[in-house]
Amino acid sequence: MDLLRAVIIGAEGTPYHDGLFFFDVLFPASYPKVPPHVYYHSGGLRLNPNLYACGKVCLSLLNTWSGNKNEKWIPGMSTMLQVLVSIQALILNQDPYFNEPGWARHKGTKQGAQLSRQYNEDTFILSLKTMVYSMRRPPKHFEDFVVGHFHRRAQDILVACKAYMDGAQVGCLAKGGVQDVDEGDKSCSSKFKASVAGCVNMLVKEFTTIGVKDCEKFLTVPKSPHSLVHKVSVL
Repeated sequence: MDLLRAVIIGAEGTPYHDGLFFFDVLFPASYPKVPPHVYYHSGGLRLNPNLYACGKVCLSLLNTWSGNKNEKWIPGMSTMLQVLVSIQALILNQDPYFNEPGWARHKGTKQGAQLSRQYNEDTFILSLKTMVYSMRRPPKHFEDFVVGHFHRRAQDILVACKAYMDGAQVGCLAKGGVQDVDEGDKSCSSKFKASVAGCVNMLVKEFTTIGVKDCEKFLTVPKSPHSLVHKVSVL
């Protein structure tokens, strides 16, 4: 086998929760002496410092980023499974902002926490758009998987969106509920709430198209002509 297509489901507690992230893998003739070549289906969106809009996956295990000897590909030891687990755990994590080397120095600071929250908000919006992209153009041989996944997760995704519009922080949800956040916490930005509202209508349309039932109740209605113009613009 020299070609592989894989999908990773975004984990709870991250801005990628419930999303689908597709990767194409080419095993060169000299594999496993050298690492595989991995391409990310970005849809033109960059939702992580390590996942480029062009499809590049920046990871020391793939020798596409610097790292010490043990972090790079080791013939006879490193595996494709290790690559996928590393993408899920090290790249699609709860604080992707700090994946960027130049920003890692802010970790543990008040400024870093604020910038990370803002990055998570932007990332979640891109993750929602990636969901729509996956439903409209599912990768070949994964068509049924995509439909089945969003049939199972649609309600949880929309419940999460509602919680975020009510002020919950991105990544604080688990199994349709809110955790690890004070009830009165309204720290997410107004811009983010408006962007989520616009994406909800787009999501409901796509969920309905693939046959998901009872999701129209999540549709958001603009309160004024001004808010209508804003919601249209964020799409």
